[in-house]
Amino acid sequence: MDKKIIYSGIQPTGLVTLGNYIGALSNWLKLQNDENYQCIYSIADLHSLTVRQVPSEFRNRAISFFAQYLACGLDPQKNIMYFQSHVHEHAELTWILNCFTYVGEASRMTQFKDKSQKHPDNINMGLMDYPVLMAADILLYNTSLVPIGVDQKQHLEIARDLAMRFNNTYSPTFNVPEPLISGVGAKIKSLQNPIAKMSKSDPNENATISILDSTDDIMRKFKRAVTDSDNEIRYGEDKPGISNLITIYASCKGIAIDAAVKELQGLSYAALKEMVGCSVVDMLAPVKARYDELIKDKEGLFKIAKEGQEQASSIARKTLRKVYKKVGLVQL
Repeated sequence: MDKKIIYSGIQPTGLVTLGNYIGALSNWLKLQNDENYQCIYSIADLHSLTVRQVPSEFRNRAISFFAQYLACGLDPQKNIMYFQSHVHEHAELTWILNCFTYVGEASRMTQFKDKSQKHPDNINMGLMDYPVLMAADILLYNTSLVPIGVDQKQHLEIARDLAMRFNNTYSPTFNVPEPLISGVGAKIKSLQNPIAKMSKSDPNENATISILDSTDDIMRKFKRAVTDSDNEIRYGEDKPGISNLITIYASCKGIAIDAAVKELQGLSYAALKEMVGCSVVDMLAPVKARYDELIKDKEGLFKIAKEGQEQASSIARKTLRKVYKKVGLVQL
Protein backbone atom coordinates (compact mmCIF):
# COMPACT_ATOMS: atom_id res chain seq x y z
CA MET A 1 0.00 0.00 0.00
CA ASP A 2 1.34 3.44 -0.98
CA LYS A 3 1.86 5.80 1.90
CA LYS A 4 -0.10 9.04 1.99
CA ILE A 5 2.09 12.12 1.70
CA ILE A 6 1.84 14.74 4.44
CA TYR A 7 3.53 18.05 3.60
CA SER A 8 4.22 21.14 5.68
CA GLY A 9 6.48 24.14 5.05
CA ILE A 10 7.79 26.11 8.01
CA GLN A 11 9.03 29.68 7.66
CA PRO A 12 12.28 30.29 9.57
CA THR A 13 10.96 33.28 11.50
CA GLY A 14 11.83 33.75 15.15
CA LEU A 15 12.01 30.65 17.34
CA VAL A 16 9.95 27.52 17.87
CA THR A 17 7.61 28.34 20.75
CA LEU A 18 6.18 26.20 23.51
CA GLY A 19 2.86 26.58 21.67
CA ASN A 20 4.38 25.17 18.45
CA TYR A 21 5.99 22.32 20.37
CA ILE A 22 2.85 21.26 22.27
CA GLY A 23 0.22 22.22 19.68
CA ALA A 24 1.79 21.03 16.41
CA LEU A 25 5.03 19.17 16.86
CA SER A 26 3.57 16.70 19.33
CA ASN A 27 1.24 15.53 16.55
CA TRP A 28 4.03 15.44 13.95
CA LEU A 29 6.09 13.21 16.23
CA LYS A 30 3.19 10.75 16.31
CA LEU A 31 2.74 10.89 12.54
CA GLN A 32 6.39 10.02 11.85
CA ASN A 33 5.82 6.67 13.55
CA ASP A 34 2.66 5.89 11.56
CA GLU A 35 3.40 3.46 8.73
CA ASN A 36 0.52 4.90 6.68
CA TYR A 37 2.25 8.24 6.08
CA GLN A 38 5.37 9.73 4.54
CA CYS A 39 5.94 13.17 6.06
CA ILE A 40 7.80 15.90 4.18
CA TYR A 41 8.86 19.09 5.99
CA SER A 42 10.62 22.03 4.38
CA ILE A 43 12.21 25.14 5.79
CA ALA A 44 10.21 27.60 3.67
CA ASP A 45 12.99 30.11 3.14
CA LEU A 46 11.69 31.33 -0.25
CA HIS A 47 8.44 32.39 1.39
CA SER A 48 10.36 34.54 3.87
CA LEU A 49 11.78 36.73 1.11
CA THR A 50 8.51 38.66 0.77
CA VAL A 51 9.85 40.64 3.75
CA ARG A 52 13.26 42.32 3.55
CA GLN A 53 15.85 40.21 5.37
CA VAL A 54 19.36 40.87 6.65
CA PRO A 55 21.15 38.12 4.68
CA SER A 56 23.58 36.90 7.37
CA GLU A 57 20.89 36.91 10.07
CA PHE A 58 18.38 35.22 7.79
CA ARG A 59 20.85 32.48 6.85
CA ASN A 60 21.75 31.77 10.48
CA ARG A 61 18.09 31.81 11.51
CA ALA A 62 17.20 29.25 8.82
CA ILE A 63 19.99 26.93 9.97
CA SER A 64 18.91 27.38 13.60
CA PHE A 65 15.30 26.60 12.69
CA PHE A 66 16.37 23.39 10.96
CA ALA A 67 18.32 22.38 14.08
CA GLN A 68 15.38 23.24 16.35
CA TYR A 69 13.02 20.92 14.51
CA LEU A 70 15.54 18.11 14.65
CA ALA A 71 16.08 18.80 18.37
CA CYS A 72 12.33 18.51 18.96
CA GLY A 73 12.49 14.91 17.79
CA LEU A 74 11.72 14.98 14.05
CA ASP A 75 13.77 12.09 12.69
CA PRO A 76 15.40 12.55 9.25
CA GLN A 77 15.35 8.76 8.86
CA LYS A 78 11.54 8.82 9.08
CA ASN A 79 10.77 12.21 7.50
CA ILE A 80 12.06 14.06 4.45
CA MET A 81 13.48 17.35 5.78
CA TYR A 82 15.10 19.98 3.56
CA PHE A 83 15.39 23.66 2.64
CA GLN A 84 12.78 24.80 0.10
CA SER A 85 15.32 26.86 -1.87
CA HIS A 86 17.47 23.74 -2.44
CA VAL A 87 14.75 22.18 -4.62
CA HIS A 88 14.42 24.43 -7.68
CA GLU A 89 11.25 22.67 -8.82
CA HIS A 90 9.29 24.70 -6.24
CA ALA A 91 9.96 27.92 -8.14
CA GLU A 92 9.47 26.30 -11.55
CA LEU A 93 6.07 24.82 -10.73
CA THR A 94 5.04 28.17 -9.24
CA TRP A 95 5.44 29.79 -12.67
CA ILE A 96 3.26 27.16 -14.34
CA LEU A 97 0.60 27.54 -11.63
CA ASN A 98 0.79 31.34 -11.96
CA CYS A 99 -0.54 30.88 -15.48
CA PHE A 100 -3.60 29.15 -14.02
CA THR A 101 -4.18 31.66 -11.20
CA TYR A 102 -6.55 34.59 -11.67
CA VAL A 103 -5.45 38.03 -10.48
CA GLY A 104 -8.73 38.49 -8.64
CA GLU A 105 -8.39 35.35 -6.53
CA ALA A 106 -4.77 36.16 -5.64
CA SER A 107 -5.59 39.73 -4.61
CA ARG A 108 -8.49 38.58 -2.42
CA MET A 109 -6.29 36.39 -0.23
CA THR A 110 -6.54 37.49 3.41
CA GLN A 111 -2.79 37.31 4.02
CA PHE A 112 -2.04 39.56 1.04
CA LYS A 113 -4.49 42.17 2.30
CA ASP A 114 -3.21 41.95 5.90
CA LYS A 115 0.47 42.14 5.00
CA SER A 116 -0.14 44.95 2.52
CA GLN A 117 -1.59 47.00 5.36
CA LYS A 118 1.26 46.11 7.72
CA HIS A 119 4.00 46.79 5.12
CA PRO A 120 2.59 49.50 2.82
CA ASP A 121 6.11 50.43 1.70
CA ASN A 122 6.81 46.90 0.42
CA ILE A 123 3.74 45.56 -1.40
CA ASN A 124 5.65 43.27 -3.74
CA MET A 125 4.55 40.64 -6.25
CA GLY A 126 5.98 37.90 -4.03
CA LEU A 127 3.45 38.88 -1.39
CA MET A 128 0.60 38.37 -3.85
CA ASP A 129 2.20 35.22 -5.26
CA TYR A 130 2.80 33.67 -1.84
CA PRO A 131 -0.27 31.36 -2.01
CA VAL A 132 0.74 30.11 -5.46
CA LEU A 133 4.21 29.18 -4.21
CA MET A 134 2.50 27.47 -1.28
CA ALA A 135 0.28 25.57 -3.72
CA ALA A 136 3.37 24.51 -5.68
CA ASP A 137 5.01 23.31 -2.46
CA ILE A 138 2.02 21.10 -1.74
CA LEU A 139 1.20 19.83 -5.26
CA LEU A 140 4.82 19.05 -6.14
CA TYR A 141 4.82 16.04 -3.83
CA ASN A 142 1.39 14.56 -4.63
CA THR A 143 0.40 15.57 -1.13
CA SER A 144 -2.70 13.97 0.35
CA LEU A 145 -2.84 15.83 3.67
CA VAL A 146 -1.64 19.24 4.85
CA PRO A 147 -1.49 19.96 8.61
CA ILE A 148 -3.07 23.37 9.07
CA GLY A 149 -4.85 25.51 11.60
CA VAL A 150 -8.40 26.64 10.94
CA ASP A 151 -7.02 30.10 10.03
CA GLN A 152 -5.02 28.64 7.11
CA LYS A 153 -7.86 27.03 5.20
CA GLN A 154 -7.91 29.76 2.55
CA HIS A 155 -4.39 28.98 1.38
CA LEU A 156 -5.13 25.30 1.07
CA GLU A 157 -8.29 26.13 -0.89
CA ILE A 158 -6.28 27.87 -3.63
CA ALA A 159 -4.00 24.82 -3.86
CA ARG A 160 -7.07 22.62 -4.24
CA ASP A 161 -8.59 24.97 -6.83
CA LEU A 162 -5.38 25.05 -8.89
CA ALA A 163 -5.04 21.27 -8.76
CA MET A 164 -8.60 20.77 -9.99
CA ARG A 165 -8.25 23.52 -12.62
CA PHE A 166 -5.09 21.94 -14.02
CA ASN A 167 -6.53 18.42 -13.89
CA ASN A 168 -9.70 19.54 -15.70
CA THR A 169 -7.72 21.41 -18.37
CA TYR A 170 -5.45 18.47 -19.18
CA SER A 171 -5.95 15.18 -17.35
CA PRO A 172 -5.52 13.97 -13.76
CA THR A 173 -2.06 15.15 -12.70
CA PHE A 174 -2.17 16.43 -9.13
CA ASN A 175 -3.64 14.97 -5.98
CA VAL A 176 -6.27 17.32 -4.58
CA PRO A 177 -4.99 17.77 -1.00
CA GLU A 178 -7.17 17.61 2.08
CA PRO A 179 -6.63 19.54 5.34
CA LEU A 180 -5.32 17.68 8.36
CA ILE A 181 -6.75 19.60 11.31
CA SER A 182 -5.87 17.76 14.46
CA GLY A 183 -8.04 18.17 17.51
CA VAL A 184 -5.46 16.50 19.73
CA GLY A 185 -2.81 19.19 20.14
CA ALA A 186 -3.46 21.57 23.03
CA LYS A 187 -3.97 25.24 22.19
CA ILE A 188 -1.36 27.16 24.14
CA LYS A 189 -2.14 30.82 24.77
CA SER A 190 -0.03 33.90 25.40
CA LEU A 191 1.21 34.22 28.98
CA GLN A 192 0.35 37.94 28.90
CA ASN A 193 -2.91 37.79 26.93
CA PRO A 194 -4.44 34.34 27.49
CA ILE A 195 -7.27 34.87 25.03
CA ALA A 196 -4.71 35.08 22.18
CA LYS A 197 -2.51 32.21 20.99
CA MET A 198 1.17 32.13 21.90
CA SER A 199 3.02 33.62 18.94
CA LYS A 200 6.69 33.96 18.06
CA SER A 201 5.92 37.39 16.59
CA ASP A 202 4.48 38.76 19.85
CA PRO A 203 6.32 42.01 20.69
CA ASN A 204 6.00 41.31 24.44
CA GLU A 205 8.91 39.01 25.31
CA ASN A 206 7.13 37.84 28.47
CA ALA A 207 4.21 36.47 26.44
CA THR A 208 6.04 33.64 24.71
CA ILE A 209 8.23 30.73 25.77
CA SER A 210 10.86 29.62 23.25
CA ILE A 211 12.14 26.05 23.31
CA LEU A 212 15.63 27.60 23.57
CA ASP A 213 14.88 29.85 26.56
CA SER A 214 17.13 29.41 29.59
CA THR A 215 15.74 28.03 32.84
CA ASP A 216 15.91 31.51 34.39
CA ASP A 217 14.01 33.07 31.46
CA ILE A 218 11.29 30.41 31.57
CA MET A 219 10.76 30.80 35.31
CA ARG A 220 10.76 34.60 35.07
CA LYS A 221 8.12 34.58 32.33
CA PHE A 222 5.87 32.23 34.27
CA LYS A 223 6.18 34.36 37.40
CA ARG A 224 4.82 37.28 35.34
CA ALA A 225 2.05 35.24 33.69
CA VAL A 226 -1.43 36.80 33.76
CA THR A 227 -3.92 35.03 36.03
CA ASP A 228 -7.01 36.66 37.64
CA SER A 229 -8.14 38.37 40.81
CA ASP A 230 -9.18 35.39 42.97
CA ASN A 231 -7.09 32.42 44.10
CA GLU A 232 -9.14 29.51 42.72
CA ILE A 233 -7.47 26.89 40.55
CA ARG A 234 -10.17 25.84 38.14
CA TYR A 235 -10.40 25.15 34.40
CA GLY A 236 -13.04 27.17 32.53
CA GLU A 237 -13.72 29.84 29.93
CA ASP A 238 -14.11 32.48 32.63
CA LYS A 239 -10.55 31.81 33.83
CA PRO A 240 -8.40 31.95 30.67
CA GLY A 241 -5.10 32.65 32.43
CA ILE A 242 -5.41 29.80 34.93
CA SER A 243 -6.83 27.49 32.28
CA ASN A 244 -3.82 28.19 30.07
CA LEU A 245 -1.42 27.31 32.90
CA ILE A 246 -3.35 24.11 33.61
CA THR A 247 -3.23 23.17 29.91
CA ILE A 248 0.53 23.72 29.79
CA TYR A 249 1.08 21.65 32.93
CA ALA A 250 -1.13 18.81 31.67
CA SER A 251 0.67 18.78 28.32
CA CYS A 252 4.13 18.74 29.90
CA LYS A 253 3.17 15.93 32.27
CA GLY A 254 1.21 13.97 29.65
CA ILE A 255 -1.93 13.83 31.79
CA ALA A 256 -5.57 14.84 31.35
CA ILE A 257 -6.83 18.31 32.32
CA ASP A 258 -8.89 16.88 35.22
CA ALA A 259 -5.85 15.08 36.60
CA ALA A 260 -3.79 18.27 36.32
CA VAL A 261 -6.42 20.27 38.21
CA LYS A 262 -6.35 17.70 41.03
CA GLU A 263 -2.55 17.85 41.28
CA LEU A 264 -2.55 21.65 41.36
CA GLN A 265 -5.42 22.14 43.82
CA GLY A 266 -4.62 24.08 46.98
CA LEU A 267 -1.62 25.92 45.54
CA SER A 268 -1.36 29.70 45.65
CA TYR A 269 -1.12 31.35 42.23
CA ALA A 270 2.58 32.02 42.85
CA ALA A 271 3.18 28.34 43.65
CA LEU A 272 1.06 27.32 40.63
CA LYS A 273 3.19 29.43 38.28
CA GLU A 274 6.37 27.97 39.74
CA MET A 275 5.08 24.41 39.38
CA VAL A 276 4.05 24.96 35.75
CA GLY A 277 7.36 26.68 34.99
CA CYS A 278 9.31 23.75 36.45
CA SER A 279 7.30 21.28 34.35
CA VAL A 280 8.19 23.25 31.20
CA VAL A 281 11.88 23.41 32.16
CA ASP A 282 11.94 19.63 32.70
CA MET A 283 10.22 18.92 29.37
CA LEU A 284 12.41 21.25 27.32
CA ALA A 285 15.76 20.41 28.95
CA PRO A 286 16.56 17.48 26.59
CA VAL A 287 15.39 19.53 23.58
CA LYS A 288 17.72 22.40 24.48
CA ALA A 289 20.62 19.99 25.12
CA ARG A 290 20.08 18.31 21.74
CA TYR A 291 19.89 21.68 19.98
CA ASP A 292 23.19 22.78 21.54
CA GLU A 293 24.81 19.64 20.11
CA LEU A 294 23.30 20.03 16.66
CA ILE A 295 24.04 23.72 16.14
CA LYS A 296 27.74 23.16 16.87
CA ASP A 297 27.93 20.59 14.07
CA LYS A 298 27.10 22.59 10.92
CA GLU A 299 28.62 19.92 8.72
CA GLY A 300 26.28 17.32 10.22
CA LEU A 301 23.25 19.61 9.74
CA PHE A 302 24.17 20.25 6.09
CA LYS A 303 24.58 16.50 5.52
CA ILE A 304 21.03 15.91 6.80
CA ALA A 305 19.71 18.81 4.66
CA LYS A 306 21.53 17.46 1.59
CA GLU A 307 20.07 13.99 2.04
CA GLY A 308 16.61 15.52 2.45
CA GLN A 309 17.09 17.67 -0.63
CA GLU A 310 18.04 14.63 -2.71
CA GLN A 311 14.94 12.73 -1.57
CA ALA A 312 12.66 15.71 -2.16
CA SER A 313 14.19 16.49 -5.56
CA SER A 314 13.65 12.91 -6.71
CA ILE A 315 9.90 13.24 -6.13
CA ALA A 316 9.68 16.83 -7.39
CA ARG A 317 11.47 16.09 -10.69
CA LYS A 318 8.95 13.40 -11.59
CA THR A 319 6.00 15.68 -10.92
CA LEU A 320 7.45 18.61 -12.84
CA ARG A 321 8.38 16.42 -15.80
CA LYS A 322 4.78 15.25 -15.98
CA VAL A 323 3.49 18.85 -15.76
CA TYR A 324 5.87 20.08 -18.48
CA LYS A 325 4.71 17.30 -20.78
CA LYS A 326 1.04 18.11 -20.13
CA VAL A 327 1.44 21.82 -20.95
CA GLY A 328 3.44 21.04 -24.13
CA LEU A 329 6.95 22.18 -23.22
CA VAL A 330 9.76 20.59 -25.24
CA GLN A 331 11.80 18.18 -23.14
CA LEU A 332 15.16 16.71 -24.09
